[in-house]
This record gives sequence, structure tokens and C-alpha cells, in this order.
Amino acid sequence: MLKMAIIFLAAAAAAGSVLALALPLMARSRMANRLRAVTDRRLELSRAQRGSLKGRRKGESRVALMRAVVSRLKLEAMLDSKQLKARLAQAGWRSRSAPLTYTFSRIAVPVLFFAVALSYSATLFAHLALPMKLMILLGATAAGIYLPSVMVVNAIQKRQHAIGRAFPDALDLMVICVDSGLSIDAAISRTVDEMMPAAPELAEELGLTGAELAFLSDRKQAWANLAERTGLATVKSLATTMLQTDRYGTPVGQALRVLATENREGRMAEAEKKAASLPAKLSVPMILFFMPVLFMVITGPAVIQVLALMKH
Repeated sequence: MLKMAIIFLAAAAAAGSVLALALPLMARSRMANRLRAVTDRRLELSRAQRGSLKGRRKGESRVALMRAVVSRLKLEAMLDSKQLKARLAQAGWRSRSAPLTYTFSRIAVPVLFFAVALSYSATLFAHLALPMKLMILLGATAAGIYLPSVMVVNAIQKRQHAIGRAFPDALDLMVICVDSGLSIDAAISRTVDEMMPAAPELAEELGLTGAELAFLSDRKQAWANLAERTGLATVKSLATTMLQTDRYGTPVGQALRVLATENREGRMAEAEKKAASLPAKLSVPMILFFMPVLFMVITGPAVIQVLALMKH
């Protein structure tokens, strides 16, 4: 028994000694792992920050180059044009550098197109006569001059079509929110959340309007900005209706319900108008493509039989 007790005590003392030596080492290793993880995270964040700074510096250098070209040509007045900023806002381009980029493109794109046309005229179109080469150069330069404006107009039309198509649904959601007891600001916020997946353009405009209603002292300016940014008569009618409700105290829900009904009926009328104009639009393709094939199918067998009889 005594020997067993001595062996047990010796084993316990050995285990305690091992634990006493191992615990500090384990603590150090855990601390080292934590320090290493923190260091790695710092390095990762530092790399990401350096990358973002590099990208920002590249963007800033590009903007500085464009600004230098525009300043050299003395076109700074175009950058402050309210009409240009309004058109770019209607196209969805609201960055601070958007007017500068557009103005620079009006200069750079014609030069680029002229250079490309000149290189093609000297290589692929070298066999053409000089007047034809001049026409190619003039056509390429004219296309470069009008291309930025055409792109802006196309972007405006696409954005207005997307906003106008989703606007009646947004009004219906606002009516539901107002009838449930929400204020117009809360109704706009909830409508933005619901419309963002299906209509991000309209959700963006309503989100900006909600922010302006919260921060601007004059609510009239916020609704006027919404009408100006979209350039749509239906949205302008919403702004006018909201201003009248604020001024005369008419029920917001009733005004929105009338406006939503008008927009739904207008959308249905537009669809019926397109459906009614479809036969007139199909007449020319039918005459050019369907009628000749139909005549060939009808008269083809008779013509074949007549030719066979003539051979006999």
C-alpha cells in the first residue's frame, strides 16, 4: 500500500510539473496566434486601403486631366450649366464629375473617331478616291460630335420609361401605407424598400426625395426637385398634389388614391393605344414579306403545271 501511494504521488507530481510547464507555453501560443491574427488583419486592411487610395488617386488624376483639357479650351462655363446638370440628373448621372466627363467627351470622342477614320483611310480604304476618304472622315467626326448627346438622350428615355412604368404601382403602395396610418415620409421610405428590387430607378428617386423631405426646411423644394430630376408629367402631378395637400390641408390618402387611379387608367389607355396601332404597323411587313410568299404558294403549283404542259 505504501509503495502504491508513493507511486501515485510521484505520478501526480510529474503530471503537475508537466502542466506547470505546459500552461505558460499554451498561453503564449494562444497569445501569439491572436497577435498574428490581428497583425494579418491589419495588413489586409492596409492593403485594401492602399488599393482604394490607388484607385481614388487614379480617378482623381483622370479627373484632373479632363479638367486641365477643359480649362485649356476655356469651357468652364459649360460645367456650371444648370440645364446640363438637369439633363445628366434625368439620365441618372449625378456624380460631381459627370458634367466634366460629358464636356470632355464632347471634345475627345470626335478627335478619337477622326483619328480612327484617318488610320482606316490610310490602310484599309487606301484604294478609295480622295472625296470618298474625306466623306468618311467627316462622317466619323460628325458621329463623334453627336454620340455623347445621343447617349444622354437614350439614357434619359430609358430611365423615364422605367420610372413611368413602375410609377402607378408605387402610388398604390403609398396609398396602402398612408391608409394604414403612416405619414407621407414613412410611406415613401416603405415604398422605396418594396420597389427597390423591381424598379431601382424609381426607388432611387423616391429615396432622394425622402431624404430631402427630412433635411430640407422647405418641403416644396424637395417635391420640385423630384419633378425636375425625372422630367415626367406624372411625377410632376404627384409633386403638385403633395404641395396642395400641404397648403390646403386636404387628405393625403384621398389625393394619392385619385392620382393612382388616374395613372392606372393612363397606363391602360396607353396599352390600348399601342394595341390599336398594331394592325397599321403590321401592314407594311405583311405586304413586303407575307404577301409575296403567299402568292408563291398559291400560284406556284399552277405555274409548274403550265410549264410542264408547255414542254410537252
